[in-house]
Amino acid sequence: MQAGTLRDADDGRIVVQRVARTTNAIERLRGLLGAPPLAADAGLWLLPCNSVHTAFMRVAIDVVFVDRSLRVVRIVAALPPWRCAGSLRAHSTLELAAGRATALGLTVDSKLRWEPAA
Repeated sequence: MQAGTLRDADDGRIVVQRVARTTNAIERLRGLLGAPPLAADAGLWLLPCNSVHTAFMRVAIDVVFVDRSLRVVRIVAALPPWRCAGSLRAHSTLELAAGRATALGLTVDSKLRWEPAA
C-alpha cells in the first residue's frame, strides 16, 4: 500500500492525514477485513473500486465514492456490518471511521487532491 494524505483541492486543508492507498488486487480484496477500526485521522483508499461490502467487519464505516478526478459522487454514512454499497459513477472508494465524512465537511461535489508521503 502507498501512504499519503488527502487534501481539499480548493482550499488545501488536510481532509484525511493518514491514507493507505491500495496498489493491487490483493490489497483491495483484503480491505479492512481483520484490521482494527480506523482512527479518526486515517482512511483506506481502494483504487479502482466502485462498490464495497462490510461482511465480517465489526464496526460501521463511512464510504466516500469518488470519480477519476477525485470529486465526491456519493457518500454512505455509517454503513453497518454485513451491508454493501456502490456507485456506478465512482472510480475509487475512500473508507473512513463512521461519522468522519460529515465531521470533515465532505459533501457530494467536494474535490480532493492526493499527496503521496515523502
